[in-house]
Amino acid sequence: MPHPFKIPESVLVVIYTPALDVLLIRRTEPDPQAGAFWQSVTGSKDHAEERLALTAAREVLEETGIDCRPSSALSGQLQDWQLENVYAIYPRWLHRYAPGVVFNTEHLFGLQVPSGTPVQLDPREHTHYQWLPYQEAAHLCFSPSNAEACALLPRFVAARAQP
Repeated sequence: MPHPFKIPESVLVVIYTPALDVLLIRRTEPDPQAGAFWQSVTGSKDHAEERLALTAAREVLEETGIDCRPSSALSGQLQDWQLENVYAIYPRWLHRYAPGVVFNTEHLFGLQVPSGTPVQLDPREHTHYQWLPYQEAAHLCFSPSNAEACALLPRFVAARAQP
């Protein structure tokens, strides 16, 4: 049975602590130019009707073992940053999408977790993880939109603290 095409709508979830340390995870497959690459949690919708917050919570659980679904202890910590990036899909991954699809829309989320939150990687997708201060995380991210999201983290946290 053929594998369905990926939906060109995805989430990027920046997981961070109160001290603004950001969780980065390393992909299993290296980038041919950059070698191993680091990123925040990312993933596409499973179906067109899937709500973005559910996509984000599902991807966080699948990729890190951190449960932020509505029924979890971290319920309410997942924040939709109300930002989206539209970017050209890297040529090496175009085959995953329907013919003619060349752009993806990425929706940004943040997830604050307590310091010391355990991480359990899916070894099919990621090999290592690390917590870094947000500036260092931004510098290490493979994706420009991921780097920008990490760099802007203090702004999102301050906006969330506003009444």
